[in-house]
Amino acid sequence: MELEKIAEILIYLHAGFGGIALLAGLLSMIAKKGLAIHKKSGLVFFHTMLISAITAMIVAFLPNHESPFLFAVGIFSLYFILTGKRSLRFKHKNPNLLTDKWISRIMIITGILMIFLPIILSKSLNIVLCVFAVVGIVFSVRDLILFKNPERLKKSWLKLHLGKMLGAYISATTAFVVVNEFFPSFYGWFIPGIVGGFFITYWIRKLNGKKLLPIIPIANRA
Repeated sequence: MELEKIAEILIYLHAGFGGIALLAGLLSMIAKKGLAIHKKSGLVFFHTMLISAITAMIVAFLPNHESPFLFAVGIFSLYFILTGKRSLRFKHKNPNLLTDKWISRIMIITGILMIFLPIILSKSLNIVLCVFAVVGIVFSVRDLILFKNPERLKKSWLKLHLGKMLGAYISATTAFVVVNEFFPSFYGWFIPGIVGGFFITYWIRKLNGKKLLPIIPIANRA
């Protein structure tokens, strides 16, 4: 099978699963926490986002489809979806954090490469990649600091879960907005993140007030 045909199939898979993820994530977000529909839609969101992110990263390396932006969205989606799901384990005592630490380290290394590779290869700073990289590095460094404090980590599991899953949803929304050119120039890369940032702040304040209203987590029984 020709590479172009493979790329076409992967693009359809990426778009299809990405669309399902947007709908499932929205349903999980508005559903009341703890209900079956919240858990099931959350799991659908997790798995479809996972597939969409992986296919995006593969396509970004194929001939005639090279795209550092698509790769960046894929990396971000993977980081947020994996760490958001795994943060559910932090509510238990003494979780094994080896995998979590490596995920954060890989995100930090990837973020550094996203900043400096464009400078090395094209002698210019890529603003979009740089912003994505800084956000990923900040989140990852914060994770590594929390991992050193088990008691604080246990208390923070829900906030981490909320922030990371919403981060994954923002990544999916960003890809959708950019591909469909809803905003001119580079604005589409940042508007979903800005709006999503306010939304995350709103829910974190709700949690600090101990009002556990509907959120977008991926529930599991672990």
